[in-house]
Amino acid sequence: MAAGEELSATLRLRMGSHDAHYGGNLVDGARMLALFGDVATELLIRLDGDEGLFAAYDSVEFLAPVYAGDYIEATGKIVNVGRASRRMEFEARKVIAARPEIGDSAADLLETPVVVCRATGTCVTPKGKQRRGS
Repeated sequence: MAAGEELSATLRLRMGSHDAHYGGNLVDGARMLALFGDVATELLIRLDGDEGLFAAYDSVEFLAPVYAGDYIEATGKIVNVGRASRRMEFEARKVIAARPEIGDSAADLLETPVVVCRATGTCVTPKGKQRRGS
């Protein structure tokens, strides 16, 4: 990754009833961290040619509830590349909100996505596993 260049990735998916962990179809916040892990894996493969390992989250903020039926867009970017470490920033946004109070299949496209979670963390790709010039 060249100086000043930013590597980012995005995934979008619908939270299903299998993701709901609490009453009222509330999705467990850990599901957002799992999405961030998938984004991090893609970033490491694109940068290093290897899945690497997630070493630690430095901060996690849960900012709004997520419900079964909501569509979540998870994004991440590598903000610093060390010898083996890769510092990343993540954000999850609700882009479509389920509206079960209107009907079983009702949903609204949100004009302004709602940030539901932010996190920063560090991943590691051991030098011997790096197959691309980072």
